[in-house]
Amino acid sequence: MLKELVTANRSYRGYDESRRITRKELEEMVDCARLAASSVNLQPLQYYLAWEKDEVEKIQAMTKWARNLPELKLPHDGMCPTGFIVICQNTDVCESLARFQKDVGIAAQTILLAAVEMGLGGCMIGNFHAQEVKEKLGLAEHLAPLLIVAVGKPAEKIVLTEIGPDEPTAYYRDENDVHYVPKRRLRDILLN
Repeated sequence: MLKELVTANRSYRGYDESRRITRKELEEMVDCARLAASSVNLQPLQYYLAWEKDEVEKIQAMTKWARNLPELKLPHDGMCPTGFIVICQNTDVCESLARFQKDVGIAAQTILLAAVEMGLGGCMIGNFHAQEVKEKLGLAEHLAPLLIVAVGKPAEKIVLTEIGPDEPTAYYRDENDVHYVPKRRLRDILLN
């Protein structure tokens, strides 16, 4: 079942806006993340939840999506996520932001796997200005926004394709707006 969840967990950039995310759903996702591993168990991460339309739109305006497809505006109009989780580090716990990058990745992946299990999906977004997010969300000085996770009901088709060792890994869309994600073959990434 884990492999099915991982396979279904794609970086969705199109959502059904009629399906609103609830605070309870976001809390459940974060509750799963808080149980995951943390470096030396310091647990420096804290989470800002956005599910109300105004807050979601405020965060959406501060994000940039699909850097690999600069010719497209994603998400398309009317296909934005209906929830966000902003993962922050409490610098009172530890000032080094680099030290806990793996914790951020673990937390984000756990959040997204929980979303998939709920019949939802999401996307990790690192393309934003942390200071702008901090100011517009009114975050305390000791909180550093590190990653934004979009959440919603996916409304797009994503296809995984296997590629050989010399083929490009860049994702792309076809003329029908189907999103393709090339993945290296297992035999090509194993070292022995």
